[in-house]
Amino acid sequence: MARPRNIKSSFIKTSSPFFTFLPGSLFTSLLNKFHSLRIHMPYSSSRPRSYISVIFLLILLSFLGLSLLRLVSVSQNPSPCPSFLTLLSPPTSHPPFASLSSKNHEPVALSRSATVPLPAHPVSGNATAEEAEFWAQPDGEGYRPCLDFTIQYRKASAKISKEKQKFLVVVVVGGLNQQRNQIVDAVVIARILEAALIVPVLAVDQIWKDESEFSDIFDLNRGGVLILAGIYSKLSKNLPLDLQKLRCKVAFHALRFVSPIQELGDKFARRLWIRGPYIALHLRLEKDVWVRSGCLTGLGPERDGIIRKIRETQPKLLTERLNMTNTQRRLAGLCPLNALQVARLIKALGAPRTAQVYRAGGEPFGGAQALQGLVEEFPNVVTKEMLAREGELSPYINRSSAMAALDYIVSLSSDVFLPSHGGNMGNAMQGHRAYIGHRKFVRPNKREIIGFLEDTSISEAEFGSIMKKMHRRYQGQPEKRTTKRSIRDVIAYPVPECMCKHGIRSLQRS
Repeated sequence: MARPRNIKSSFIKTSSPFFTFLPGSLFTSLLNKFHSLRIHMPYSSSRPRSYISVIFLLILLSFLGLSLLRLVSVSQNPSPCPSFLTLLSPPTSHPPFASLSSKNHEPVALSRSATVPLPAHPVSGNATAEEAEFWAQPDGEGYRPCLDFTIQYRKASAKISKEKQKFLVVVVVGGLNQQRNQIVDAVVIARILEAALIVPVLAVDQIWKDESEFSDIFDLNRGGVLILAGIYSKLSKNLPLDLQKLRCKVAFHALRFVSPIQELGDKFARRLWIRGPYIALHLRLEKDVWVRSGCLTGLGPERDGIIRKIRETQPKLLTERLNMTNTQRRLAGLCPLNALQVARLIKALGAPRTAQVYRAGGEPFGGAQALQGLVEEFPNVVTKEMLAREGELSPYINRSSAMAALDYIVSLSSDVFLPSHGGNMGNAMQGHRAYIGHRKFVRPNKREIIGFLEDTSISEAEFGSIMKKMHRRYQGQPEKRTTKRSIRDVIAYPVPECMCKHGIRSLQRS
């Protein structure tokens, strides 16, 4: 049975209020009862009555709070709530700046409020031309973070930040990186609706089965935030400039992990980094990925049969394009690349056989067999379990969010990052690596490469030439968020809303 939630660690203050519930003491009393309920998200899309009851309770509290506003006089000097985090109001001063080096050795200045990874390794003089090209970082073209909010926005934020008695309750679901996206959306919604406080409630998803508390993963006192709610909205792509900048500020500055997780992740990254450059691969080979994607595992009839049976008994788990066959999905680039395909791709792009490879992600369906193609081609594959010393991971056993956080930290410091499948981790890493100085990020063009991967008549040399040419423009170079064809998420594409060529002046004032 999960322990009652600690209300102290569940309040997040934004400088930005809509749902005015109750005076602090009365609200806290009710919330203590609310937090004693654990929200469990089922594996299928149907939700149990207990979850519906909790949502109903939230709605009831909202209306009750609005009604009580007419009856209860709120004190002008309420006792302060603990563990508040100011997100939107501009700080009065900034700590010294840390710097990284870009391809042309110009400093990339970042406030220490941002998560800054270890620097990329310089290309070794002993590397072959092909290896040097693989490890080389992309040209950042002079783009630097710039979060210069308008005067009107800053004045409004200063006024809103004085509010002490307005709350927004947010129910959060999914894995770590889905949660990261939800906190960004939650804070923006809070700012639009003028919600002064956000109360996060973590739900237990039956896929992840992680009963971590909010404060187990994120640090509210230091500025680390993650408020998770099932509130993904496509409207975030069309927000005004100030709110796009706010999304960047939350994602790249306010979201921080608690010290024990951050420090352990840093230790793992240093242990790997000190040996030389390394590649981080986010391999999506877990059972739920195969179930939801509608694709075959490539591990033989027995394991494909297991996935097919789950999919047939719970058809709502299939997430998109129900009328497509497995072959159609694969050729459309909708299936994850398996370990062998990823190994062939990075080898074709110039990765040496001796390269260190950090494997991020959950336990692959099929175990060692699922990884065989990668390990045979790149024997120096490591995981957080292999980097950890005795007892270091003990506090996080069966805590998938904490484990994913460690993967995120180690991956951010990698010289090269490549995801095998699109998703929240890939998008978060793409934008974060861009924001810290356009660290190399290889985005596989799955729709285009799958035919070449399956064509046995192509020589390795020809395959390598094709892959290099195909991915020349997809290695982490600056890409504008808005194109003629699409409007994309600023968290994955921070140029030009959150990055500009005007130096660090604006970031210092943000």
